[in-house]
Amino acid sequence: MPLFQNPPSVAPPDGQFSQLARVAAGRDLLFLSGQVPRDAHGDTVGEGDMTRQATQVFENLAALLAAHGCGFADVAKATLFVTDAARIPELMAVRSRFYGSAAPASTLVVVAALGDPRWLLEIEMVAVVPAR
Repeated sequence: MPLFQNPPSVAPPDGQFSQLARVAAGRDLLFLSGQVPRDAHGDTVGEGDMTRQATQVFENLAALLAAHGCGFADVAKATLFVTDAARIPELMAVRSRFYGSAAPASTLVVVAALGDPRWLLEIEMVAVVPAR
């Protein structure tokens, strides 16, 4: 599990994230490709609905993490891409439901577009696989 820190020499986070994550050498890392709001059949869900799309993305991420014995507490770094800054509060509400108390190092980027114009967000992660 990564060690998360918010050193007093930098500004405290203004959201549910940490300024840094430290991972012990020799641990397996899991790199999750950017997940978009597509269900298991490849269909886009919740066109125009950030809450539904974010829920689908986090369900996809949860399934990928679980396939390797991980959960959101094992995520060291997340990068979130959104197409509309005004929709960020909706995304953060969904993220909080999935993260629980987890607060990985995170970056949020507002982009002009994603691979499909119906997608409002995409999220990629790096997780630390728990020792067996």
